[in-house]
Amino acid sequence: MSVLGTFLGHLLRFVLYAGLQVLIVGQLSLFGLGWCFLYLGFVLFLPLRTPIAVQLLLGFGMGLAMDISYDTGGLHAAAAVLLAYLRPWVLRLLTPRDGYDTQDSVNVHQMGWQWFTVYLLMLVGLHHLVYFFLELGSFQHPLITLGRVGMSILFTSTALLIVQLLFFPVRRSRN
Repeated sequence: MSVLGTFLGHLLRFVLYAGLQVLIVGQLSLFGLGWCFLYLGFVLFLPLRTPIAVQLLLGFGMGLAMDISYDTGGLHAAAAVLLAYLRPWVLRLLTPRDGYDTQDSVNVHQMGWQWFTVYLLMLVGLHHLVYFFLELGSFQHPLITLGRVGMSILFTSTALLIVQLLFFPVRRSRN
């Protein structure tokens, strides 16, 4: 795929994730304690070979778009950049014995349920811990905050798993 095609594909994914988050998903809550951060899928499902600098820029761009939409003053950007920074570390930690294939992507069908679940829960969990404690601005109410983190991890992870099952291909693409 050409550089222009790759750029346009990422731009379309950006608009879809941001639009769905702001227009639909952002209005949902789970028992008033958990929120879905569907936009994280944009960073989490980037190709495995995406350079770290590009991941950081895309994470910042998505976080900034959310901050502008929700008037959160940089909370989403900070947590999304941390997510983009930690993603390569988690990918290295979860590298299969034979390594990643050049055609591998973050896909539950290709990588398997166990790998995908660990990957998703680690990164979503770290993002949510940072986001909710930054939002609170202190460690004054840790149990309530941890409850919000737990419910939001459950909500976000379930939504991202549904996105994977519905919209990501079962077979590898032949490029």
